[in-house]
This record gives sequence, C-alpha cells and structure tokens, in this order.
Amino acid sequence: MGTPDTDLAAVCAAFEAQRAAGLIDRTASMLRSTIDQLLDGVHTGRYQWSQLYKTEKTHAGTLVEINLRREFKDFIVDGEKLDYRVAGIDVDCKFSQGEFGWMFPPEAVGEICLVMWASDEKALWSMGLLRITESVLSTGKGNRDGKRTLLAENRDRIIPLATRAVLPGNVYLSLPQSTVQHILDEKASGQERINRLFRSAQGKLIGRGAIATAGQQDDFMKRVRENGGARSRLQPEGIVILGHEHHAIAAALNLPIPAKGQMVSATVVPAAKGAPNTAEIDGGRWMVGDTALRPAPRLPRAASPSAIR
Repeated sequence: MGTPDTDLAAVCAAFEAQRAAGLIDRTASMLRSTIDQLLDGVHTGRYQWSQLYKTEKTHAGTLVEINLRREFKDFIVDGEKLDYRVAGIDVDCKFSQGEFGWMFPPEAVGEICLVMWASDEKALWSMGLLRITESVLSTGKGNRDGKRTLLAENRDRIIPLATRAVLPGNVYLSLPQSTVQHILDEKASGQERINRLFRSAQGKLIGRGAIATAGQQDDFMKRVRENGGARSRLQPEGIVILGHEHHAIAAALNLPIPAKGQMVSATVVPAAKGAPNTAEIDGGRWMVGDTALRPAPRLPRAASPSAIR
C-alpha cells in the first residue's frame, strides 16, 4: 500500500469545501462564458467551435485557467511555480476540448493537476484532480514538446470533482442549420436577427452569448427589452420572452427555467380555468400554444411565486 498523498488530499478537500458555494454551477457558467468569449459572436457572428482558428483553440486553456481563478479568487490564488495555489499547495491547470485529451509537459511530472474538459457540441464538461507521475503517462518521447497523454488504464486515478456535468447549452447547435442561417442572415438588421432567434428557438434556453451573436451590436441586450426590443416586436405574434426574473412563470408554463443571463421564449394562448401548466399574467390565465390567438400579455418586471398553479 502506497504512502498517502496528503497534499493531493488537501487540495481535493479545498475544492470539495466549495460545493456549498456553487462549485459546479459556477464552473459550468464560467466554461460557457469562456467559450462565448472565444467565439466573440458579437463581433464575428461565430457560433460553433469549428469556426475558431487553431491559435484561438490553443488559447482556450489559458482563458479557462484565468477565468476559473477569477471566479474562485477566494480560494484559488496565483501559484509560486504553477498556475494556482490551493490550500497552500501549487496546482497546475490543464484544459482540453476533448474528454481525456490533456497533454502533460515534462515539468508536470510530480505535480498535482486540475484536469478539465468541455465540449460545446456535447454540452458536457468534467473536472478532477490527479498527481502526475511517470507511471500514469504514455511511454515514449511524446510530441515535439515532450508532452504526453494520460494512459487509458490510469483514467480512474483522477479524483472526480464533476463528471460529464451539464454545460449550459449553445442554442444554435440545437437548431437545424437552415434555421441558424435564417437567424444569422447578414442582410437582416441586428434587431431582426434577435427577433428571429426568439421566434425560431421557442422553448429553448437562450444565453447572452447567443443573443450577442444574433445582434452583433454592443447594446444587444437592449434589443431584447420592451420599448422597441424583441419583447415589444414579438408581443403581437403572441410570443413572450421570459428572463430569470420570470422564473415562476416559466415553471408554471412547464418551460425551461432561465438562470441569470438566460431567456426562454414561447407562444402563449388564453387558458381555460383548471387547465394544467398555466400561469396568471397581466390579469389573465395563459398556457403555451402552437398558434397565437391574440397578442401576448405584458410581463411583470418580477414574477411572483403565486403565479405557479
């Protein structure tokens, strides 16, 4: 039986202690924001990983490292010789776009690594801790930089912090290509592209990154709001756009519940008394429908839990 790795245990305990502070949800949001940051849809109109340049994909690991430290600055600080210092112990951060796709340089041998991967296409991510030793790495010289991969038979040595957890989705990857092309048509105005997004992706969670990609304007969120934005423009079509402040209404209508920075749209129709999955909005009772029968109701600035029936 080997000697216990007390440093690895201490680092693991430090991460586990953050679960109550939202370790999983906050890391997932950070990864979503980092991918959106790389795509830079507001300036480029890009919406999928394959559209990135090779150099941008290579830069992803650096951005994940920086953004994770920023998100958890209370317990992750700059390392003395590696990326981080956690519980007084140096930890290196390794990110891959594919599961178990990390490449470890010679200087990582003997060190503790926080290993992460995230796939926008699969909407999944994982994170764990591993002490890198010669025995866990592939044999040979590795690539031209001497980097080597983790042997498949040693993957179970990773101490899991999150395993194939849900990554907040990229709505464009859930839509037919023809629909995406229609939404992002360069000939349409930014406002019209945002209108098309909420009209075409009803019942799906839509994040700020997706809205930015459609709008391609610095004031893209203004294009969603009332007083001339998508909410006002789609109201005559019977479509409501719910934000995180309308979580009770979304739940009542049996729609995905938006977190902060997310929205969901739906066509609503008047509901009969006693019908399931209905919400009281603007003095009337409504439910999700296929075809609008009248303009959508005006949404409250904040939804009350009493809206749920």
